[in-house]
Amino acid sequence: MSDTPSGKTTAILTYLSPVGTLIALTMNMDPKDEFARFHIRQTFGLNLFFIAFALFISQWLDFYASIGLYISYMVLWTYGFLGVLNNKKQPIPILGDISQKWFTFIQ
Repeated sequence: MSDTPSGKTTAILTYLSPVGTLIALTMNMDPKDEFARFHIRQTFGLNLFFIAFALFISQWLDFYASIGLYISYMVLWTYGFLGVLNNKKQPIPILGDISQKWFTFIQ
């Protein structure tokens, strides 16, 4: 008996790129897997956070704010990806719980 969640491959795919998140979303349509759904919501929120703040920061062309955005994105991405590799459903700090509440349309 393996302790590996059934949706681990789909969950890993969702962290590879924003397109990977969309592919994982379609892969999780049938059968639906709770582990994959959790991580799809996490990365969906993380990618939206990145895009929204990148557009916001681009208005001022502030180099240091851009560096801060990329560093925070990479730290949160790494935290979530390590959660998948360790078979855990741990929310990403700051964004994780919000993503789970807001993106309930992701089934």
